[in-house]
Amino acid sequence: MPLTPETLPRHELVGLRVRVVESTNPDSVGIGGRVVDETMRTLVIEGDRVRRVPKRGTTFEFALPRTDEAADAEKASGTTLELPSETAGRTGQSAGCEGVAYVTVDGARLLSRPALRTEKAGVSTWR
Repeated sequence: MPLTPETLPRHELVGLRVRVVESTNPDSVGIGGRVVDETMRTLVIEGDRVRRVPKRGTTFEFALPRTDEAADAEKASGTTLELPSETAGRTGQSAGCEGVAYVTVDGARLLSRPALRTEKAGVSTWR
């Protein structure tokens, strides 16, 4: 299954670039970096330092590597190809990076054990 905006919640998040765009905790907004670990209720993000951010009540923006399948899917999903200039400076990412699509995901969609969330239908290889 290719990594597209629609399939993002069913994929491994460790290794993806991410930024917190909204949160019930105002101190979390703007945290960005690479996902280094994931638990059922949190993402661990390594940027200027390592921070644990709760999924519930948080909206994340993930940078996905673009593929032909992802490019077709983003037209229907509202994915943007570049960060707005005001947010690009906060995360250290440059707007208009080639080969990257930015996808916004409500953290509530990611609330589950990573192994269960990423399973395919049928018999689980995790048990």
